[in-house]
Amino acid sequence: MNLKEIKEMIALMKENDLTELELEKEGLKIRLNRGGGASNVVYERMPQQLNMGYIPQQQDMNQPVTQALVTPISGGLEIKAPMVGTFYRAPSPDAAPFVEVGGTVEIGQVICIIEAMKLMNEIKSEVRGKIKAINVENADPIEFGQVLFVIEQN
Repeated sequence: MNLKEIKEMIALMKENDLTELELEKEGLKIRLNRGGGASNVVYERMPQQLNMGYIPQQQDMNQPVTQALVTPISGGLEIKAPMVGTFYRAPSPDAAPFVEVGGTVEIGQVICIIEAMKLMNEIKSEVRGKIKAINVENADPIEFGQVLFVIEQN
């Protein structure tokens, strides 16, 4: 994370009238706080995360790539939202959805997009399998940890 990225986050905070912003990226955690008129910046190195957990990644500032939370359940795996935002099934309104019920997904395949703070975050699958259910509609607001997909693992 460089100074330019931090300045962009501070500008986003001011633009959206946010008092606090917390971000994890490549094992680094940053918390920005504008409480009481003064700005505070806190850096913290995060321990290595488990393969099945929330692992934020970014190719560039315009198109973040994020892996979803995966929870085993009877009859498959639940793919949960790694962030709050707006769920999109396709890259654009006139494009075909990334996945359909009954379709198969591969590890690393984009399965949806979550828009958060005007950034489009591609969500990639951590598992290979068949889509059993899609639990949200296109353009629905979603919460952190909300079940998006159920996948039958191959």
